[in-house]
Amino acid sequence: MSNDIKQESSASKGRFYLEKEGKAVAEMTYSVAGSHKIIIDHTEVNDSLRGQGIGEKLLKTLIEYVRSEDIKVIPLCPFAKAKIQENKEYQDVLV
Repeated sequence: MSNDIKQESSASKGRFYLEKEGKAVAEMTYSVAGSHKIIIDHTEVNDSLRGQGIGEKLLKTLIEYVRSEDIKVIPLCPFAKAKIQENKEYQDVLV
């Protein structure tokens, strides 16, 4: 399995996700909340991948993306919120 995290987005929503055999097995979804703001809605990782740090990899990829695009984040997803609070290096992206 490739650990390449992909992104897809529309004008109002998006996600970072990991595929296995053409199916998403992990994803972090977000909603666009303005031209420079997103809300992290949900993180889900297939049970077969739990404990491998996939959720954190999704978050790290999202953080790298928002920094490069000068976007701020509102983490409503409990997982993302907890991880951002734990990691001071991520807190610069908060609204």
